[in-house]
Amino acid sequence: MNIRNFSIIAHIDHGKSTLADRFINITNTVPDRQMHEQFLDGMELERERGITIKAKAVRMLYKSDSGEDYILNLIDTPGHVDFSYEVSRAMAACEGAILLVDASQGVEAQTLAHAHLAQSLGLTIIPVINKIDLEHANPDATEEQIWEVLKDPRDSSRISAKDGRGAREVLERVIKEIPPPGGLPDKPLKALVFDSFYDTYKGVVIYTRVVDGEIAAGQHITFYSKGTSYKVEEVGYLTPKLIKAGSIKTGEVGYIIAGIRDIHEIKMGDTISEKGVAIDAPLPGYKDVNPVVFAGFYPVNTTDYTALKSAIEKLNLTDSSFNFQGETSKALGFGFRLGFMGLLHMDIIRERIEREFNIPIIATNPNVIYKVQAKDKQGMKGKYIEVTNPADFPHYGDVMDIMEPYVMANIIAPLPYMEGIMNLLKEKRGEHVKIEYISTTRVIVEYLLPLSEIILDFYDRLKSVSRGYASFDYEPYEYRSSDMVKIEILLHAESVDALSFITHRTKALANSRILCEKLKELIPRHMFEIAVQAQVGGKIIARETIGAQRKDVLAKCYGGDITRKRKLLEAQKEGKRKMKLMGSVEIPQEAFMSLLKMSQDK
Repeated sequence: MNIRNFSIIAHIDHGKSTLADRFINITNTVPDRQMHEQFLDGMELERERGITIKAKAVRMLYKSDSGEDYILNLIDTPGHVDFSYEVSRAMAACEGAILLVDASQGVEAQTLAHAHLAQSLGLTIIPVINKIDLEHANPDATEEQIWEVLKDPRDSSRISAKDGRGAREVLERVIKEIPPPGGLPDKPLKALVFDSFYDTYKGVVIYTRVVDGEIAAGQHITFYSKGTSYKVEEVGYLTPKLIKAGSIKTGEVGYIIAGIRDIHEIKMGDTISEKGVAIDAPLPGYKDVNPVVFAGFYPVNTTDYTALKSAIEKLNLTDSSFNFQGETSKALGFGFRLGFMGLLHMDIIRERIEREFNIPIIATNPNVIYKVQAKDKQGMKGKYIEVTNPADFPHYGDVMDIMEPYVMANIIAPLPYMEGIMNLLKEKRGEHVKIEYISTTRVIVEYLLPLSEIILDFYDRLKSVSRGYASFDYEPYEYRSSDMVKIEILLHAESVDALSFITHRTKALANSRILCEKLKELIPRHMFEIAVQAQVGGKIIARETIGAQRKDVLAKCYGGDITRKRKLLEAQKEGKRKMKLMGSVEIPQEAFMSLLKMSQDK
């Protein structure tokens, strides 16, 4: 069968989308007049940041040097750790992968993670060294690093995706080295769902790889995970536009439209079978993916609440990997709590809301999922409940145990920067697992880290201590009991829910002092004195005081008896005393935005 299914795996900015462009040029899949850079990255944000956010697939027709015609299905995968499950499902639809490495930067953390994932799925790997045209490129050293990672000394193709040098040779290697798809046409239908998107007119469009049998319009199909059935309305190929066809046969990649209106009905990695026809087992690797990072999104202008709800619902149609629910904050009003696959995912959704829908929003500090064991309440004794919002934490007197998520982190960095990196990992409560040398100058470090320690400023600080040379990748590991505490911020003795946060007890004092100092700078002075306090377990551990604004009540006195002035000052003093008892502190939205931005940049 002259079909080859393959993907390109690489670290961010190693030239994955550029190489895909060259393949599209070589095979004349898209006319030159319609071609543009990073063609498969359809989103403006993807092109701007140089990252792939959504998996794409393109079917290319290629005549090899031997004169034979081949169908090449390229499945372009995201590169970032937040989308690692998407990457694994896209790889499961392939028989091989091009491992692309930048000749000037060498093997990076995501290269390592994706290479090991491809090996675990049994894919044929073709090593390719890109950007050999750069002055500081070092392809020989890069090749040695690839050998070390793959544990297999094999030749790497040396190319420049930018000018197309060597790209055709890579396609020839794809044909020779990657095996054709297996599967039996006469067996019952079995197909893998590796992505989906929402079309306003057609509904949900499912990207699929047919493993056994074939799928055609008019057929009734069943999704294994939910057991739901639909009638197929249209099938076809991705070039990358949707091209209608009669059927998708064994080993082919294409799309299915079945009149599905809710994208949440489709689960990544699910198995499709024919309705009423039993299959021996679903395709391996499927799992339910749950968000790991949560944050509150609130409109800056309260009148934008309905527009924000509509914007989030529309985005959720195109990206079902985040979830949301309404929530209310005393300080910020009505908003939503959203769950994301990671920090980059959160940043992309926030930016899309502000850009595409023109709604300025306040995003609260991201939180992870804590598992909290509370004292016996309504039969909950001994049970752990999941908490994503500090405001929902049980009373400190009822908490018996708190478990926080840990991740296994891989950091690749040059040897001279290891001291600074180790100090940073120690500060972030990291636990050393192993260290490995991939060359005389580069090291891989494995550490266990609490997820809560890396979701705010870890990546920026890592880049700072390594002068940008370190790369970082992580995967969820386990939950562990930790001495975590909830810090409540009190303004004028009133708790502000939006500013509460969870931290480790050893860092509670330092973090509280920083936050109180920031609030003192950001909150404008009132006519009465305001106490800014941080409280842990009913005890105040940090305090700042915002002095009262003084109104000059003596301005109207031009001379006269001193007793008159004293009378006015006493009246002012009494007024301030009453105001202090009854007054409320107004926190401007600008202060919230500045504070949350500062805490995310610290």
